[in-house]
Amino acid sequence: MKKTQQLISGLSALALVAGAFLLFPSLALSDDADQALIAKANVLFKPLPASSALENTELTPLRVSLGKALFFETRVSSDGRIGCATCHNPAYHGADSLALTVGIHGKQLPRNAPTVFNTSLLISQHYGGNRATVEEQAYKAVLSPLAYGNTSNEQVETKLTQLGYMPLFKAAYPADAKPVSVENWSKAIGAFERTLLTPAPFDKFLKGDAQALSRPAKLGLEKFINTGCAGCHNGVTVGGQSYQKFGITQDYWLVTGSTPKDAFKGYDKGRFHDTKDEADAFMFKVPQLRNVAVTPPYFHDGSVATLPQAVRVMAQLQLGKQLSDEDVSHIVSFLESLTGDIPADFAKAPRLPVAPH
Repeated sequence: MKKTQQLISGLSALALVAGAFLLFPSLALSDDADQALIAKANVLFKPLPASSALENTELTPLRVSLGKALFFETRVSSDGRIGCATCHNPAYHGADSLALTVGIHGKQLPRNAPTVFNTSLLISQHYGGNRATVEEQAYKAVLSPLAYGNTSNEQVETKLTQLGYMPLFKAAYPADAKPVSVENWSKAIGAFERTLLTPAPFDKFLKGDAQALSRPAKLGLEKFINTGCAGCHNGVTVGGQSYQKFGITQDYWLVTGSTPKDAFKGYDKGRFHDTKDEADAFMFKVPQLRNVAVTPPYFHDGSVATLPQAVRVMAQLQLGKQLSDEDVSHIVSFLESLTGDIPADFAKAPRLPVAPH
């Protein structure tokens, strides 16, 4: 009887351990394995910094506040409906949920709008990298016939003054003889965007908290690295730090289902459309993967609807590999650990100035 009771107790203990692994799957990896994975990950990735301010440029509260107002402002556009937040919406984690974004006068544009979160840390802006910084992107967007539809700096500055922005620009840029300017528009929006960083569970893991990731996420991280994904998707933003040809093993549209676009007179060839250099044909900025789990659809043209399918497409097109369902599931679990909270200052639209009487 005593041996029977000991056997039952032993089985119960095993059941409790097994239950613990089910309830707390991250416990299934040993401390040594966890620490080895953390060390391995830190070679390839880095936690988000506390700030992405430009050198010698202070992100003052007044500049950030002005930038937020301008980010949500639509009255400066030629149809009164387009602003930064139109394509980078708090409801969609800084993106717009559309396959192809919509520009001025409701015109569909040929590319997908990526999230604005953490974009100030990328090597450049836009899929072809034709804007070096978030400030340059803001400057050129307000004069773009596809975005805001304005035709001159003077037109933009007149609108801003008439809308009642003069006091806000004076407060943010008190030393400027001409505070309301397109240059300061771009600086202020850039200041706001540089605050839109989204630390995630993966950052805690990189800093040594082994329990920040679930066991499936850790297995996915291992698979992500060992499969070769981290060859391009690395650094602080898990991508966005280099350019790469999209479609190494075969033409990308054969796998993504992409269609030719009139704007490109055929399939989108990435950087080529800006540089006109055949060496840049089908070269795109490698997308960052932070918040990728909550910003579908995927790729430059939004041609793939789900994250598991996007993972399969990337493995096939870029690495010539076919992943198992289990591998895809684990990689998706890892990618979900890159989701950060929507920045508090971004979640609520600001009160905008009222035009003076």
